[in-house]
Amino acid sequence: MQMRVVLALPVLAGLMAACAPRTDAPDSAPAETQPTAGTPATQPPAAQSADCTPLETRAANATSAQPAFAGQTRGCGVNSNVAYDVAVVARGLQKPWSVEPLPDGRFLVTEKAGQMRIVSAAGQVGAPIAGVTPVDPRGQGGLLDAALSPRFATDRTVFWSFTEPREGGNGTSVARGVLSADGSRLEQVRVILRTRPTYANNMHFGSRLAFGPDGMLYVTMGERSDPQTRPQAQQMGSHLGKTLRINPDGSVPRDNPFVGQSGALPEIFSTGHRNIQSAAFDGQGRFWIVEHGPRGGDEVNLVQAGKNYGWPITTYGIEYSGQAITGASTQREGFEQPVYYWDPVIAPSGAQFYTGTAFPAWRGSLFIGGLREMRLVRLVIQGNRVTGEEHLLTDRRKRIRDVRQGPDGALYVITDEDSAELWRIAPRS
Repeated sequence: MQMRVVLALPVLAGLMAACAPRTDAPDSAPAETQPTAGTPATQPPAAQSADCTPLETRAANATSAQPAFAGQTRGCGVNSNVAYDVAVVARGLQKPWSVEPLPDGRFLVTEKAGQMRIVSAAGQVGAPIAGVTPVDPRGQGGLLDAALSPRFATDRTVFWSFTEPREGGNGTSVARGVLSADGSRLEQVRVILRTRPTYANNMHFGSRLAFGPDGMLYVTMGERSDPQTRPQAQQMGSHLGKTLRINPDGSVPRDNPFVGQSGALPEIFSTGHRNIQSAAFDGQGRFWIVEHGPRGGDEVNLVQAGKNYGWPITTYGIEYSGQAITGASTQREGFEQPVYYWDPVIAPSGAQFYTGTAFPAWRGSLFIGGLREMRLVRLVIQGNRVTGEEHLLTDRRKRIRDVRQGPDGALYVITDEDSAELWRIAPRS
């Protein structure tokens, strides 16, 4: 049975009126907005097992927040004791946003300013691919994620999300096109999804693309998070703050949870999200997302059709100003709890469940790029709970924008810089 949550007008009005003028910061917000490392936590989480030593020791931002269950935050630190080498495959990428390994060993890379390129297995960075849709790269916008068709080997179809310039502003859109045999251009390009509404400058665009085992394309969205638009994460006539589910041609699947509901956009799959820049399906076909929270409260959510994940009514974070988020609580009936959250945040971007054979100890783990914390995060998941957390690549001090598993079982990571790198993580030889 689907759960609908209807917010009374006074609640929505209070949320809009009481928010600080600047209610969000970009994922590259300065480090001084977080406590310094090594500061003891002033508010302990729910009890862990006796042999658990959490990796996080800094003070929480939301000092009064109590987790809903043990292990929901500050998970047990684990060490997989895996020996690996990190090789730089390519350098000089221009603020890349996503990397998609191709079946032939090359890589499709998107760059925020609007270029899509192919990087050879030897690291040669190709010229921009022709035919990419125009983008608006202001703020967190630009050319965002890319995903290959499940039948790419035969249809050579590529899907990408981007900030589309529109009359009166911009918004997140999704396009598809056929990659030419020589990889130089995209043909038969068309936009298959234009999210609503359009804004003059939407700070949060999302966005990740992931094909599910059902063959459908799942699209993650952000919300503007200013006093006027933050509540749209709860409004069914807006795509903002939602996950969406569409057919590969852009049409709406008949079994989407809100099809036929008056006032609801039929592409909506789940509601109540803040800014989702990580999405992946696990080996059981379950849909997981990792979303940027406010100050404290980055969340891992296991997404189910028709469910409401609470933002901005429930959250474990606070405003960037340090004030409580007006009208919000950590738990409320009718809203889903995150499987896991971080406070302080990691600023997540990119996600991959590892299914390869190169690293047996990592099979089933969820890898997440950390922008603020400049690391690759590995979560151990059993059932629907996080049972361990490991931090990798911490010595490199690079913002991690995306992580993907290649056909060879290695992990491929791109850094977030004006002149960025593509790394290959492989077993130590």
